[in-house]
Amino acid sequence: MELMANGVRYHIEVTGDEARPVLVLLHGFTGSTATWHHVIEYWQDFRIVAIDLIGHGKTDSPRDAKRYAMERQLDDLESIFRELKLSGFSLLGYSMGGRTALAYAYEYPDRVNELILESASPGLLLEADRLQRKEADARLAQEILKFGIKPFVAKWENISLFDSQKSLPKSAQQQIRQERLAQSAQGLANSLLGMGTGSQRSYWDCLRDLNVPVLLLTGELDSKFCAIAREMQQLLPNARHHIISAGHAIHVEKPAEFATMVMERLNQNY
Repeated sequence: MELMANGVRYHIEVTGDEARPVLVLLHGFTGSTATWHHVIEYWQDFRIVAIDLIGHGKTDSPRDAKRYAMERQLDDLESIFRELKLSGFSLLGYSMGGRTALAYAYEYPDRVNELILESASPGLLLEADRLQRKEADARLAQEILKFGIKPFVAKWENISLFDSQKSLPKSAQQQIRQERLAQSAQGLANSLLGMGTGSQRSYWDCLRDLNVPVLLLTGELDSKFCAIAREMQQLLPNARHHIISAGHAIHVEKPAEFATMVMERLNQNY
């Protein structure tokens, strides 16, 4: 399915009967709706709405980096949800998609019934840290535009955050690589510039006001995001934190365990 949102054409995959409760899925950086294909089968009691975020997958990649600002991405999502006539739904986001999901749930609290954040953060609290990250993301964006997708993917898949993925079967590693290689250089570069962790506002100070139930999922091998989730849990009024034996991309490394934990949580509310 293709939908226009404020002039940008979005690719959306919808499965399941309209009568079922809705679970919306937001992928991470370099991801797409394909990220979720191997876990959707576990969620057949739900209507699944998976979205390619701006600059990713089959969604448009505008040339203007300002079009990728988090505020505009949230506005696009709201437009999509209105078009699909979604009122209350569960929202699951991974990494960059988790930052986006958290921001959306705060800005549109009446839309979201349940928030599930996989290896996600509310952004960076300190201005100095945001500036440093923004500069690093700008350098990476320049590299992507200058050298193209292939050299970037070769570099990206070897960062320490994804070390645990090297123990996955070769076929699984190849699927991840192909999903990354299918991206647009313009889209990834502008995503970093427009809605990277250094560019978006911090939502740390908003967590106490987020009353929606939140499930925080992190991999025990991902110490950075485990620590972030523990801090988030202390601030969120209604949050639980589960650690799974995996790295950053839990849904890739332990799909059955991840999907079961998500389903068990969702079934508590439906």
